[in-house]
Amino acid sequence: MSRLGIFVDRKTLSNAEQLGALIRCRDVAEKMGHDVDFIFPVDIGKIPKEDALFIRARTDPMNVTFVAARMAAFHNIPVIDDPQSIRICSDKINMYSHLIRAGVSLPKTAFLAKQDLTVECVTHLFDEMGSPLILKEPSTSFSLRVEKVNDIAGFFRVARRFIRLSDWIVVQQYIESKYDWRVGVLDGKLLYACKYTIPSVTFKIQASVNGHIVYCGVESVPEKDVPPQVLRLGIEAANAIGHGLYGVDIKNTNGDAYVIEVNDNPSIESGEDDCYPRVFEQIVERLTA
Repeated sequence: MSRLGIFVDRKTLSNAEQLGALIRCRDVAEKMGHDVDFIFPVDIGKIPKEDALFIRARTDPMNVTFVAARMAAFHNIPVIDDPQSIRICSDKINMYSHLIRAGVSLPKTAFLAKQDLTVECVTHLFDEMGSPLILKEPSTSFSLRVEKVNDIAGFFRVARRFIRLSDWIVVQQYIESKYDWRVGVLDGKLLYACKYTIPSVTFKIQASVNGHIVYCGVESVPEKDVPPQVLRLGIEAANAIGHGLYGVDIKNTNGDAYVIEVNDNPSIESGEDDCYPRVFEQIVERLTA
């Protein structure tokens, strides 16, 4: 029997779906014979007393969640998400660099610094990648600061805003699709798979439209119904980052699959795991083995 700490914050508990997922995780762990503690930021000093730590709050190197992950790692306590995965996935330049080095299939991708923001360079990007282009500020999450631009003027409007927030900008080829695949991977193995249906009013799985947040639809998909190339690519991309828990977003168009990004701390509260009833059991097993 082990003592499992689940690190949460007030925002996590304010969402009914996330709260329900946390209760399911606790119930699964207790059914497996483990004791479970919910740990809030104010209780961070209790982490060394745990045998394992599962972080279920927003991860970022500037957040207390990163301190929690580092504290667990320092005390040799198994932790999801581990500090290295948080560092990589919270910085899209770092993340895409890992994927590129591993030869993972991506949309055409370029990194631009401030000195690269010239008409000649941007013209070349449109010639090379086509129009529209996708611009991303590297520290973005939840589809924030991800924008589609159709021409040079639009590119500079967005790029000048993003470059005030970061030393670099990610530029990518736009790949049109009505949905993204999300492949959940744990320790190099498939954990779950689902489809995120993109709202018709945007090109992202989450966006602010006319002052309202619109969310994607979620459909859990059995392993046998997921294209094999999507499963292979999801596991390949996760392995390029590490051996933790990841949600890999993939577009599959005309038989070609491309990784859009790899997320640490992936969502498991909106029905992503409906076809995979052992998701929390597998996570707890991995942490307490």
